[in-house]
Amino acid sequence: MTRIGTKFSPTATKVLLCGSGELGKEVVIELQRYGIEVVALDRYENAPAMQVADRSYTLSMLDGKKLREIIEKEKPDYIVPEIEAIATPTLVELEKEGYRVIPTAKAALLTMNREGIRRLAAEELGLPTSKYVFASTFEEFKEGVKKIGIPCVIKPIMSSSGHGQSVCKKEDDIEKCWKIAQEGGRAGAGKVIIEEFIPFDYEITQLTVRHCNGTSFLEPIGHIQIDGDYRESWQPQVMKASAKAKAQEIAKKITDALGGYGIFGVELFVKGDDVIFSEVSPRPHDTGLVTLISQDLSEFSLHARAILGLPIPNIAFHGASASRAVVIEGETSQLAFDNLEKVLEEPDTQIRLFGKPCTNGHRRMAVILARAENTDAARAKTQRALEKLKWQL
Repeated sequence: MTRIGTKFSPTATKVLLCGSGELGKEVVIELQRYGIEVVALDRYENAPAMQVADRSYTLSMLDGKKLREIIEKEKPDYIVPEIEAIATPTLVELEKEGYRVIPTAKAALLTMNREGIRRLAAEELGLPTSKYVFASTFEEFKEGVKKIGIPCVIKPIMSSSGHGQSVCKKEDDIEKCWKIAQEGGRAGAGKVIIEEFIPFDYEITQLTVRHCNGTSFLEPIGHIQIDGDYRESWQPQVMKASAKAKAQEIAKKITDALGGYGIFGVELFVKGDDVIFSEVSPRPHDTGLVTLISQDLSEFSLHARAILGLPIPNIAFHGASASRAVVIEGETSQLAFDNLEKVLEEPDTQIRLFGKPCTNGHRRMAVILARAENTDAARAKTQRALEKLKWQL
């Protein structure tokens, strides 16, 4: 039985969110609908989820000691990681002490590190993956590239949003790719994964939600990434029935192995009838922002329901939809958007401004959403809206 108490009282049901970006912000909004008391953490002040949470703390979540201090002070009913860069060994310890980590501390630990999740998928579960090797030194890296073959994809084992990722297309790229990976790793220089380059037809995110009634699958999401960073997504991605079934089978195997309740973003490559596992995130996925307009229950709403042990009897799909990231180049702490009345003049068009306090270099600051008769029309609608959007740095 799920019981939710009164906020700011001894009966309160409390969630502590580790990471307060735009995805976390939507999760907080959904939790607030159920009267949950939410505490948000991030490495910088006024992060998007902090703006809608009940309380917040600023810290490096890789600092296990500080993280533990806050958790022991707040005593949350649920600890919900929203990013990978967390002191996961501390979460493992806290889970053993009785705290509930979403979906599990094991999932947070394995998915923070590409080596852990790849070995689980390929070596323990036998899922189809690209060929891969790991390298800790430049000499091992050169040997690894030789073994996998050129072209190949290089990633730090700990990174997100494409940081440190590159494609080695010729021998002259080897040193440059190693340098990119060492500079882009979340924890600094370290081990990398060298992956076979797969000339896939398309890639998808198979959003999968584990909840008290079992496992539910959302319509597959197609997407475009630039340098490993999401820029555009659409739902549904048209797939053969056989490929769709394989995608769901793979998604269920990996999410069952990770366990717990919540939404998972399972990334897959599709080539003909073959479906190949790439990565999994045990939390809402950036490509899933499209579900804010495509479904009655967005991935964030589903995550909140699953976390709280509430049933998910059905997910109503509204129709072909698309999302397009608004990426701002430059440095400012006084970003202003303009011409919004033109951005929203077409039917079934929406925009979410994330409210991030600053941009440095390039940063995703908003997302445009649209529905239409098919995904091509929805994507075209988001492109038109983006072209109308104006901003000042």
